[in-house]
Amino acid sequence: MNIALIGYGKMGKEIESIALQRGHNLVAIYSSNKTISTEILKTQAIDCAIEFTKPEAAVANIEHCFAANIPVVVGTTGWYQKLNHVKQLCSEQNQALLYASNFSLGVTIFFELNKKLAQLMQEYPNYEVSMQEIHHLQKLDAPSGTAITLANDLLDILPNKTKWVNKVSKLKNEIGIESLRIEGIPGTHSISYSSEIDSIQIKHTAHNRKGFALGAVIAAEWLINKKGVHEMKHVLGYA
Repeated sequence: MNIALIGYGKMGKEIESIALQRGHNLVAIYSSNKTISTEILKTQAIDCAIEFTKPEAAVANIEHCFAANIPVVVGTTGWYQKLNHVKQLCSEQNQALLYASNFSLGVTIFFELNKKLAQLMQEYPNYEVSMQEIHHLQKLDAPSGTAITLANDLLDILPNKTKWVNKVSKLKNEIGIESLRIEGIPGTHSISYSSEIDSIQIKHTAHNRKGFALGAVIAAEWLINKKGVHEMKHVLGYA
């Protein structure tokens, strides 16, 4: 598979390494600071693009990939307020998009565990749910896209919760997300249910960026010859 890598920071370099290990070709590499265009993309024989840049650049990069008839895997977060626009564009132009707040296969499983535990806990309102996410100092957004996905899944299931907030909260209708930034932490997410009797916690800890990179490459392999908007749950067969 011929891959265009849009974004060449730490994640981009990990993706490059994994893609080469899996026998793919990197036919184009663009830095996060370099503006891409439809014309540039069309000059390359690209089977799929993988985009890890910045929130302010992601939507334009997706649009250029669509216009160049290139399936695109997007790992950038912080642009989801424009997700409906992108989904509509993908449908109108008959293109393919796979986006995720976290490409780790373990996190995709963790998303499913989070939903299953919430379904069990909705019958026990004496347990209060809270969340914590920890990332490296270079992490730009807070809470993380992964934490937002986890929190939104909880809101869909827990009847007494109406919103999440990016702080520790004691309000009954809120899910508090504590965001910590510590040097050298690739990503840790935990969900806790606590009562005066006991506590239940599930936790995912990333040891490095390789899991994210592997998931992104697997997603690109899966997206070939598909159309429409997809997520990692589709790749793993959970939807």
